[in-house]
Amino acid sequence: MSDEKRSEEAALGLFGRISLFYRQVVYELRKVVWPTRQQLSTYTAVVLVFVGFIIAVVSLLDVVLTKIVFLVFG
Repeated sequence: MSDEKRSEEAALGLFGRISLFYRQVVYELRKVVWPTRQQLSTYTAVVLVFVGFIIAVVSLLDVVLTKIVFLVFG
């Protein structure tokens, strides 16, 4: 960062920097491509199915490993 840019930011003060940050956030959010309702529903369903699958796999591993531990240590 150049000295000139730092001095400009320091000259803005606290509220000027907050305002600049807010304007930059709004500018960046205007560039976002928002999903349609159908895309959002599809993405949500895919995530829920994937999470359910992972939960099932981890639960199965937990049951199998628990049985193995009980067999070994009785």
